[in-house]
Amino acid sequence: MAIRTVLCDMLGIEYPIIQGGMAWVATAELAAAVSEAGGLGLIGAGNAPPEVVREQVRKARELTSKPFGVNVYFLSPFAEQVLNMLVEERVPVITTGAGNPGKYIPKLKEAGIKVLSVVSSVNLAKRLERAGVDALVAEGMECGGHIGEIATFPLVPQIVDAVKVPVVAAGGIFDGRGLVAALALGAAGVQMGTRFVCANECTVHPNYKKAILDARDRSTVVTGASTGHPVRVLNNKLARRFLEVEKRGASVAELEALGAGALRRAVVEGDVENGSLMAGQVAAMVTREESCAEMIASIVKTAEEALSRVASFALPS
Repeated sequence: MAIRTVLCDMLGIEYPIIQGGMAWVATAELAAAVSEAGGLGLIGAGNAPPEVVREQVRKARELTSKPFGVNVYFLSPFAEQVLNMLVEERVPVITTGAGNPGKYIPKLKEAGIKVLSVVSSVNLAKRLERAGVDALVAEGMECGGHIGEIATFPLVPQIVDAVKVPVVAAGGIFDGRGLVAALALGAAGVQMGTRFVCANECTVHPNYKKAILDARDRSTVVTGASTGHPVRVLNNKLARRFLEVEKRGASVAELEALGAGALRRAVVEGDVENGSLMAGQVAAMVTREESCAEMIASIVKTAEEALSRVASFALPS
């Protein structure tokens, strides 16, 4: 039973599965491995300067001939420079977050680049559709990292009903059951992040992977709500400190200082107590490390099984 949607045709991929463009985590190695396995791999630009991102793009091209993309974070001081570089490099796909790519879309489309924007509300989805994006990633609050206020199940069908471009579901999706559920909600595919952190090809520190493998159903907490930019992370010493000072009424500047460099400490240095262990609520479902090829094959297999189960429930005519 083939699982192919309009998203596959748009992006030139085999399966409607996108790997999240996680800063510090989504490197060329991970992106290329996901693309080789039939999904769309993303490099996370984060706050990196353009030449660092360019190196990652060129490395990915050495590792795969299949389409891949780059996630551009609009709160980065280098966002515009990174976008200009991606046009020069003719990267096939970009995803955007934390901002409106509208003024760049004509230039991106002229370069043949598909633009997908991450949204967490219907109003933003409508605005970005008018701006000319090719598709939208409706991201529920179950995801890791920066989150919105609406859960995936209520968010996705509302956005699907509000726009005409394809919608990708993200947040709280781990396997083929989540993929089938997303398709049932009207999405054209899914974006997944947390599971791919534990891919063999992911270069994060082993301590970070172990923290996800050890996670339970209530292991994540949301910090930074008072700043207007809440973040879902695994509960650790840093997260508890964040919650403590927020409760005390700490200023945004104090919270920003507390979080400075925290993601790098977790990803690169393996500091699982004082680093920011960004992970979604599905972290408890990740029980082993495996290759991206094994992950995607498993997602497709469990999706086919879920579809068969649903079909068996159909009443005879």
